[in-house]
Amino acid sequence: MQPRDLSAHSPYVPGRGIEEVARDLGMDPADLTKLSSNENPHGPSPKAVEVLREYADAVHVYPKASHSDLTERLATEWDVDAEQVWVSAGADGSLDYLSRAMLDPGDRVLVPEPGFSYYGMTARYHHGSVASYPLSKADDFTQTADGVVDAYDGERIVYVTTPHNPTGSELPRDELVDLLGRVDDHTLVVVDEAYGEYAEGESAAALVDEVDNLAVTRTFSKAYGLAGLRIGYALVPSEWADAYARVNTPFAANELACRAARAALDDDAHLEKTVETARWARRHLREELDAHTWESAGNFVLAEVGDASAVSDASQRAGVIVRDCTSFGLPACIRVSTGTREETTRAVEVLNRVVHEVTEA
Repeated sequence: MQPRDLSAHSPYVPGRGIEEVARDLGMDPADLTKLSSNENPHGPSPKAVEVLREYADAVHVYPKASHSDLTERLATEWDVDAEQVWVSAGADGSLDYLSRAMLDPGDRVLVPEPGFSYYGMTARYHHGSVASYPLSKADDFTQTADGVVDAYDGERIVYVTTPHNPTGSELPRDELVDLLGRVDDHTLVVVDEAYGEYAEGESAAALVDEVDNLAVTRTFSKAYGLAGLRIGYALVPSEWADAYARVNTPFAANELACRAARAALDDDAHLEKTVETARWARRHLREELDAHTWESAGNFVLAEVGDASAVSDASQRAGVIVRDCTSFGLPACIRVSTGTREETTRAVEVLNRVVHEVTEA
């Protein structure tokens, strides 16, 4: 007995965790600064933590009421109908739901390259195939409608990431509107806004009720600091009201995650501190790193350091964990998440020393 042929499925490569690196290097975890996974350096919303403690003894109950409460709160937040909000276990879960709703076997999706590998993974899980459009380092990873349409060939789903991971670039609003008008009627454009809170532009969510070929995905993992709870959502056209119940995994978004996300949405102080810190840190990284960097609208900065593997390994040994972007097809680049002011300052000092040492070796 063997599973079906999974050779076309490349596994997702996450950033390395503190415990893992500390164990491998024989270091005290307290001596490590992790800036490899775009997590919130301020931790979760205190209001979310309070709710987690309050409802911990209720996890024997299926999350029906909490799921409905979160859905209603998100509908209010984005001025859409509750039926347009698809709550899921992480934004990845929403991507799966969209694949279930849209893809027949053999359908193709179009994804950015480099980009989030799960776009292609979920398509293949649902017996689809994958094509890509390039974001070029030579063009500073600029995103345009023309860049997508040049590669477009009638795919069923087109994925756009804005802000884009790992580059930090954005697709401007006018370019998105242009793209929506140039794809075929059967094509859904999915705008992934996992890092949307850090950007200064308006969310694509405002367009969901204006067109019928747009879905927007968001997550509580980044700015809200709830990565460990795996909670996210999609905003979809109103015409899809009955599709969610047909494609979602029953009770996939758990009780505590729904409660915590609901509370985090009301914690303006935590969100403001998080965004302010990230914007300061990405400016500091761009101004102070002795390496070429790209402007970023996310909570990270992409830097060109020559040998990304050597630099990331040496940086880990010096106590700062960054993301080697070789798995993104960028072997000369590292991605540095924005930490606290202290963590970011330390990272710059370590990386500047390490880059110089690796270059001189």
